[in-house]
Amino acid sequence: MTFVPSTGVRRRRTAHGLTASLAALTLLVGHAMVAISPGSAEAAPVLLSQGQPATASSAESEGMAASAAVDGDPGTRWSSTFSDPQWLQVDLGTSATLDQVVLDWETAHATAFQLQVSPDGAAWTTIYETTTGSGGRQTLDVAGTGRHVRMLGTQRAGGYGYSLWEFQVYGTADTAQPPEDPRRVEVTGTHGDWQLTVDGSPYQVRGLTWGPSIADASTYLPDLRSMGVNTIRTWGTDGSTLPLLDAAAAEDVTVINGFWLQPGGGPGSGGCVDYVTDTGYKSDMLAEMVRWVTAYREHPGVLMWNVGNESLLGLQNCFSGAELERQRVAYAQYVNEATLAIQAVDPDHPVTSTDAWTGAWAYLEEHAPALDLFAVNAYDAVCGIEQAWLDGGHTKPYILTEGGPAGEWEVVDDANGVPQEPTDLEKRAGYTEAWDCLTGHEGVALGGTLFHYGLEEDFGGVWFNLLPGGQKRLSYDAVVEAYGGTPRANTPPVITDLRLSRTQDVPAGGTFTVAVDVSDPDGDPIAYDIRFNAKYIDGSGALVPADFTGSGPFTVTAPQQLGVWKVYVVAEDGQGNVGIETRSFRVVPPTVPGENVALGRPTTASTFQEVGDGAPYFPWLATDGDLGTRWASDWSDPQWIQVDLGESREIRHVQLVWETAYGREYRIEVSEDGTSWTTLHSTTTGDGGVDGIDVDGSGRYVRLTGTGRGTGWGYALYEMGVYSP
Repeated sequence: MTFVPSTGVRRRRTAHGLTASLAALTLLVGHAMVAISPGSAEAAPVLLSQGQPATASSAESEGMAASAAVDGDPGTRWSSTFSDPQWLQVDLGTSATLDQVVLDWETAHATAFQLQVSPDGAAWTTIYETTTGSGGRQTLDVAGTGRHVRMLGTQRAGGYGYSLWEFQVYGTADTAQPPEDPRRVEVTGTHGDWQLTVDGSPYQVRGLTWGPSIADASTYLPDLRSMGVNTIRTWGTDGSTLPLLDAAAAEDVTVINGFWLQPGGGPGSGGCVDYVTDTGYKSDMLAEMVRWVTAYREHPGVLMWNVGNESLLGLQNCFSGAELERQRVAYAQYVNEATLAIQAVDPDHPVTSTDAWTGAWAYLEEHAPALDLFAVNAYDAVCGIEQAWLDGGHTKPYILTEGGPAGEWEVVDDANGVPQEPTDLEKRAGYTEAWDCLTGHEGVALGGTLFHYGLEEDFGGVWFNLLPGGQKRLSYDAVVEAYGGTPRANTPPVITDLRLSRTQDVPAGGTFTVAVDVSDPDGDPIAYDIRFNAKYIDGSGALVPADFTGSGPFTVTAPQQLGVWKVYVVAEDGQGNVGIETRSFRVVPPTVPGENVALGRPTTASTFQEVGDGAPYFPWLATDGDLGTRWASDWSDPQWIQVDLGESREIRHVQLVWETAYGREYRIEVSEDGTSWTTLHSTTTGDGGVDGIDVDGSGRYVRLTGTGRGTGWGYALYEMGVYSP
């Protein structure tokens, strides 16, 4: 089947502009005739809005679209949905000095509304405001200058929406600097022999996803350009986007402007939307997309528009079975609706939609035929896209919108049961391989934006960012080479091995040895830092400083909290380059000499948590010898847990293995009868993790009494060990 790009049937805005100009010329001639008629004092204002592109926050139905209010036909009208606020705006095509606005209301009119003007469709200035609108035909004298004019309704007269037969804007167009045509971006060619063109010239997307703050765009865009990058990709487009477009255009870089739709982000994403029934969400998001396309469509930094990110895959987190299928069809149909709306206001830039699953293309091909091309996020799976495209019998080209080395979800688990992160050398090879496989699909893959030009130094940043902390790593130079950028004179340290003396049984608070093999191609001296991450314990993304000594091998002090941690060795060359390597290690309670006389003995508590995820958390779970179970109290002070040893025993050590909900203030007590208690230890500075407490006493009962919680939760113990010689 031959694919004919939809751009081939679009009309250029220049043709529309010519039509509008001829209409305006006709009006000008008519008004000029009036001006020279006997008794005429001055020329009447010129109608500027008729036939111009119009958009709205919503439409009651397809037959009541925004365009009906500027078509010059008094028998057609725009009508909004039945809620506040709502808006209708028109793009005059060029800046104009405004004299008058005529609102011809249907019965559903506004009692409170504003007339606003904007140079770009983003920043608005109010030129008229009322709270006593009476409907009918209102002729309002105004004074303002701008290209976009908006009626913003804030209070309806009745239970219906807002409805206008005609929205007429009069004034004088600024013809001193006629607007330039935007870049013309097209998908051209025939099946299997496509290409992307910009103003008629072939354009291969050589890009990166954008990570820094938009406020820093002008700082980082020159660096991107030096890498050979010609495109950046974003996930959202709004009023803050303009500085990024400006900075990109200044470096002759273009932007794939994204629009985020729920449930974006694929597996694990949130924000479930019912695309079958939730017309409010769809209407609101469609209005936002049209709003920002209208604002930026003529900006030279725009390459294309991208509707959604991984939502077809992500819907599996919200629905299942037949309902999941209905939702995926409805989402794809909505993508088509959004595509048509974008194309209506911007025929000069293609529209695509991203998912992280090539299976999504079947839905888009059937239900979103208006799309100009497909897009996909793939990492280790990039080299399988070509075969998936062939097997699916697809009829449109595609771009890669995220890609690079293997992600956390694609690698094997290590000995501690957590994903084994690729090394710096493997990540470098991953970018090279991804680009080679993508460009190997000639005539179908039109390029891509690799992931990620980001600065974060957290868990995900170290896994994927080309310059965590602003320092460049081996992957950065791999992209430079792939894109034909300017090679750098000084390159990062190369880590070839990282070894831990213990990986599965590191005692809490104990030490282990870290050895690393590093070389620097430029002979630069290397400075080291070591950091920890607890993502696989508490979901944290942060990398925190570790206590260590030595110059290599390093003696590292383990954290107190139990579980699987990651240790990162950071090697910096002082020239703005870095190498980072990571391994996992498991923190366990320290071995305590003697017999744990509390193990399996009867245990009671003041309270225990009876509801919640994993509940109930019974008291005896703190003395069962299983670090996978725990006791947890109510969320109040004080609380206690005690164990009956069966007979009086000498007690020399107590080990408390805390869950996240630890005790900051507590005491250890003993008793012969469970009634009269003697304190063996107390603290007001508990910090959680594993508390190893040497004591000297005896008794049949041992009790922990908590008087000050370290968190907003209760007290929670994986284990309370009581040791006798």
